[in-house]
Amino acid sequence: MTHSVSWALPDEAATLELGAALARATESRRAWVALNGPLGAGKSTLVRGVLQAMGWQGPVPSPTYTLVEPYELSRCVWHLDLYRLGDESEWDELGVDDAEPDLLLIEWPERITGLADRFDLQIDLAYAQGGRMVTVRSGSVDGHTFVELLRGEFKLNT
Repeated sequence: MTHSVSWALPDEAATLELGAALARATESRRAWVALNGPLGAGKSTLVRGVLQAMGWQGPVPSPTYTLVEPYELSRCVWHLDLYRLGDESEWDELGVDDAEPDLLLIEWPERITGLADRFDLQIDLAYAQGGRMVTVRSGSVDGHTFVELLRGEFKLNT
Protein backbone atom coordinates (compact mmCIF):
# COMPACT_ATOMS: atom_id res chain seq x y z
CA MET A 1 0.00 0.00 0.00
CA THR A 2 1.36 3.40 -0.99
CA HIS A 3 1.55 6.03 1.71
CA SER A 4 2.08 9.70 0.78
CA VAL A 5 2.35 13.25 2.05
CA SER A 6 2.46 16.58 0.18
CA TRP A 7 3.70 20.08 0.96
CA ALA A 8 3.91 23.42 -0.79
CA LEU A 9 7.53 24.62 -0.90
CA PRO A 10 7.46 28.42 -1.24
CA ASP A 11 11.19 28.89 -1.88
CA GLU A 12 14.65 27.32 -2.09
CA ALA A 13 15.08 27.46 1.70
CA ALA A 14 12.02 25.24 2.16
CA THR A 15 13.41 22.72 -0.35
CA LEU A 16 16.71 22.66 1.56
CA GLU A 17 14.80 22.14 4.82
CA LEU A 18 12.94 19.20 3.28
CA GLY A 19 16.29 17.73 2.21
CA ALA A 20 17.56 18.03 5.79
CA ALA A 21 14.42 16.30 7.07
CA LEU A 22 14.93 13.54 4.48
CA ALA A 23 18.50 13.03 5.74
CA ARG A 24 17.21 12.63 9.31
CA ALA A 25 14.30 10.38 8.30
CA THR A 26 16.53 7.93 6.40
CA GLU A 27 19.57 7.96 8.72
CA SER A 28 18.95 4.55 10.29
CA ARG A 29 18.33 2.49 7.14
CA ARG A 30 19.64 2.10 3.61
CA ALA A 31 17.31 3.93 1.22
CA TRP A 32 16.71 4.32 -2.49
CA VAL A 33 15.00 7.62 -3.38
CA ALA A 34 13.62 8.52 -6.81
CA LEU A 35 13.57 12.25 -7.57
CA ASN A 36 10.96 13.07 -10.20
CA GLY A 37 10.15 16.38 -11.83
CA PRO A 38 10.92 18.65 -14.76
CA LEU A 39 14.18 20.53 -15.27
CA GLY A 40 14.65 23.17 -12.59
CA ALA A 41 12.01 21.77 -10.24
CA GLY A 42 14.45 21.48 -7.34
CA LYS A 43 15.77 17.92 -7.44
CA SER A 44 19.43 18.91 -7.04
CA THR A 45 18.49 21.54 -4.45
CA LEU A 46 16.78 18.83 -2.40
CA VAL A 47 19.93 16.70 -2.64
CA ARG A 48 22.01 19.69 -1.51
CA GLY A 49 19.77 19.95 1.58
CA VAL A 50 20.32 16.26 2.34
CA LEU A 51 24.09 16.54 2.00
CA GLN A 52 24.41 19.78 3.95
CA ALA A 53 22.44 18.23 6.82
CA MET A 54 25.00 15.40 6.83
CA GLY A 55 27.87 17.87 7.10
CA TRP A 56 28.88 18.37 3.45
CA GLN A 57 30.21 21.89 2.95
CA GLY A 58 31.37 21.76 -0.66
CA PRO A 59 29.44 22.36 -3.86
CA VAL A 60 26.74 19.91 -4.92
CA PRO A 61 26.84 19.79 -8.71
CA SER A 62 24.13 18.13 -10.69
CA PRO A 63 25.66 14.89 -11.99
CA THR A 64 24.18 15.42 -15.46
CA TYR A 65 27.52 14.76 -17.18
CA THR A 66 29.30 12.58 -14.63
CA LEU A 67 26.12 10.53 -14.00
CA VAL A 68 27.28 9.71 -10.44
CA GLU A 69 28.52 11.96 -7.62
CA PRO A 70 29.53 9.89 -4.55
CA TYR A 71 29.85 11.49 -1.11
CA GLU A 72 31.58 9.79 1.80
CA LEU A 73 30.14 11.30 4.96
CA SER A 74 28.81 9.57 8.07
CA ARG A 75 27.04 7.48 5.42
CA CYS A 76 27.89 6.72 1.82
CA VAL A 77 25.57 8.83 -0.35
CA TRP A 78 25.35 8.60 -4.14
CA HIS A 79 23.61 11.24 -6.24
CA LEU A 80 22.79 10.01 -9.75
CA ASP A 81 21.32 11.75 -12.75
CA LEU A 82 20.15 9.28 -15.38
CA TYR A 83 18.98 11.90 -17.90
CA ARG A 84 21.88 11.25 -20.30
CA LEU A 85 21.91 7.48 -19.91
CA GLY A 86 21.80 5.88 -23.34
CA ASP A 87 19.82 2.80 -22.33
CA GLU A 88 19.19 0.40 -19.48
CA SER A 89 22.29 -1.65 -20.28
CA GLU A 90 24.43 1.23 -18.95
CA TRP A 91 23.01 0.81 -15.43
CA ASP A 92 25.41 -2.04 -14.59
CA GLU A 93 28.39 0.11 -15.63
CA LEU A 94 27.53 2.66 -12.90
CA GLY A 95 28.41 0.11 -10.18
CA VAL A 96 25.52 0.92 -7.86
CA ASP A 97 24.61 -2.67 -7.09
CA ASP A 98 28.22 -3.52 -6.22
CA ALA A 99 28.85 -0.40 -4.12
CA GLU A 100 25.57 -0.54 -2.18
CA PRO A 101 25.56 3.10 -1.00
CA ASP A 102 23.60 3.82 2.20
CA LEU A 103 21.53 6.51 0.52
CA LEU A 104 20.90 6.58 -3.20
CA LEU A 105 19.26 9.71 -4.67
CA ILE A 106 18.37 9.27 -8.35
CA GLU A 107 17.21 12.02 -10.69
CA TRP A 108 15.36 10.96 -13.85
CA PRO A 109 14.80 7.39 -12.58
CA GLU A 110 12.25 6.69 -15.32
CA ARG A 111 15.17 6.27 -17.75
CA ILE A 112 15.65 2.78 -16.23
CA THR A 113 12.18 1.25 -16.05
CA GLY A 114 13.49 -1.85 -14.27
CA LEU A 115 14.34 0.22 -11.18
CA ALA A 116 10.77 1.23 -10.35
CA ASP A 117 10.22 -1.53 -7.77
CA ARG A 118 13.51 -0.83 -5.96
CA PHE A 119 12.67 2.63 -4.62
CA ASP A 120 11.74 3.15 -0.99
CA LEU A 121 10.54 6.68 -1.76
CA GLN A 122 9.28 8.49 -4.83
CA ILE A 123 9.62 12.26 -4.48
CA ASP A 124 7.69 14.26 -7.06
CA LEU A 125 8.55 17.95 -7.44
CA ALA A 126 6.46 20.28 -9.58
CA TYR A 127 6.14 24.01 -10.21
CA ALA A 128 3.27 25.61 -8.27
CA GLN A 129 2.38 29.30 -7.85
CA GLY A 130 5.90 30.70 -7.83
CA GLY A 131 7.23 27.87 -5.65
CA ARG A 132 7.10 24.12 -5.77
CA MET A 133 4.73 21.36 -4.72
CA VAL A 134 6.29 18.15 -3.44
CA THR A 135 4.65 14.79 -2.92
CA VAL A 136 6.54 11.99 -1.18
CA ARG A 137 5.23 8.46 -1.76
CA SER A 138 6.35 5.22 -0.19
CA GLY A 139 7.41 2.30 -2.35
CA SER A 140 8.33 -0.19 0.37
CA VAL A 141 7.78 -1.02 4.02
CA ASP A 142 10.82 1.11 4.91
CA GLY A 143 9.44 3.83 2.65
CA HIS A 144 6.22 3.87 4.68
CA THR A 145 8.33 4.44 7.82
CA PHE A 146 10.31 7.20 6.05
CA VAL A 147 7.07 9.00 5.06
CA GLU A 148 5.87 8.92 8.66
CA LEU A 149 9.22 10.19 9.92
CA LEU A 150 9.18 12.99 7.34
CA ARG A 151 5.67 13.93 8.42
CA GLY A 152 7.08 14.49 11.92
CA GLU A 153 10.48 15.93 10.90
CA PHE A 154 9.55 18.49 8.26
CA LYS A 155 8.12 21.74 9.52
CA LEU A 156 8.28 24.76 7.24
CA ASN A 157 10.00 27.74 8.86
CA THR A 158 8.50 30.44 6.67
